[in-house]
Amino acid sequence: MNNCGKIADKILQPFFTTKPTGSGTGLSLSYDIVKAHGGELKVETQEGVGSTFMMLIPVNNS
Repeated sequence: MNNCGKIADKILQPFFTTKPTGSGTGLSLSYDIVKAHGGELKVETQEGVGSTFMMLIPVNNS
């Protein structure tokens, strides 16, 4: 597995960051909020190209 895959496995964990400074809580909080609403947060990443984040939130038909 390349380094990109190793990072993608951890990217939604609290306090994970690849930066020298910072807390790394942004994606973790986003993930928790989306999950609390019955949705999913997914990431697809390709080394040297970039990452795509998909936020899937169910529709409320009330």
